[in-house]
Amino acid sequence: MPQRTPGRLAWLDALRGVAALTVVFEHALEPLLPEARPSFKAGFDLGWYGVMVFFLVSGYIVPASLERRGGVRAFWISRLFRLYPLFGVAVAGMVLLTAAGWDDPHVWWGSRLVSLTLGHLTMLQNLLHMPNLINVLWTLSYEMAFYLLLTSMFTLGVNRRSVLGALGFAAVAVVGAGALPTALLSAGGAERMLTVTVLVITLLAAGLAAVLKGSRVLRQAGAVVIAGTVLALLTVNQSYPGPWQGLVIMAVMFAGTALRRAEQREIRWRQAGWVFLVPLAGVWLARGESGVQTAMVAAWVTFAVGMALRRRKVPRVLAWLGLVSYSTYLLHPLLLESVQRFWPEPLRVPLGLRLVILACVVGLLLGLSALTWRFVETPAQRLGKRLASRHE
Repeated sequence: MPQRTPGRLAWLDALRGVAALTVVFEHALEPLLPEARPSFKAGFDLGWYGVMVFFLVSGYIVPASLERRGGVRAFWISRLFRLYPLFGVAVAGMVLLTAAGWDDPHVWWGSRLVSLTLGHLTMLQNLLHMPNLINVLWTLSYEMAFYLLLTSMFTLGVNRRSVLGALGFAAVAVVGAGALPTALLSAGGAERMLTVTVLVITLLAAGLAAVLKGSRVLRQAGAVVIAGTVLALLTVNQSYPGPWQGLVIMAVMFAGTALRRAEQREIRWRQAGWVFLVPLAGVWLARGESGVQTAMVAAWVTFAVGMALRRRKVPRVLAWLGLVSYSTYLLHPLLLESVQRFWPEPLRVPLGLRLVILACVVGLLLGLSALTWRFVETPAQRLGKRLASRHE
């Protein structure tokens, strides 16, 4: 059984658990309930709802981790041991499915192997205009971009300007909607993609090295390099879900940070209230996509309800689902790929049997997630905490 989360954070776990299962159901529609997918997408985009809740939670809690530790090195050690071990397991699983012929990789894995490998190793593949090895990995690119921007802001001493960050990204999304390019840097062939990938990695590595080991001037210069590189990728090199969507995602995470600052009385609620322009911007930008609009509003309402009830006791099952949510999120595409292998034409399978299969997939997924939490995530996080504590 996963370790229990302290009561003050259990509500965040509950939100993660709900978000993860929502995404699982969204992705299960195509291989198991394709007849229901158009209606769901049109009325309530389950996937968008799930990731928006995830991003609000990340924005709320991740900056607090950096500021509590008081050091960039400890923060990155903790984050790397939190993300990469299970990421490696999920990628290895997809590679095995591909080798077995159960999944067809994008053609670029044959012609741009080095670029795509480097892109995935940095988790920035989605901002380098690359196909994701696993469909859900695109969200990790925005998480990584957020971590890098937090590092820059913390180093430059402007990390508490969360409201400005949220409104800034939202404003660029609104102003640039329909005009921002999707692959200004990486488009143009395999050699150009590799060049851009190597350049981005070099700039970020140099910036992080300066931030971690340089003098005060070098740390600040490194922070500027990191921020400039990430902002360039976010502005002109996104492919999926799209330029304005990616910028709104960043705005949502900074909005989550602002809400926590208000809750902790670091800023006034009147000041934090400006971040509610972010969902309004998102709804306006998604005009014509009612399912996305509904999902975005629902995600914010869900988070607001979670905040309002944060001091209430959270049901253990919801807290548990949150603890294994990262495993649930990363591993469910592998199981659904297997379902598609055996039932390539779901409409020929009786509905009752498909519902039974869905229940079995969810049960197997939760069992597998419990195992990966116990034997992959927990040991890695413990090691990360021990190593990080040496640099606090």
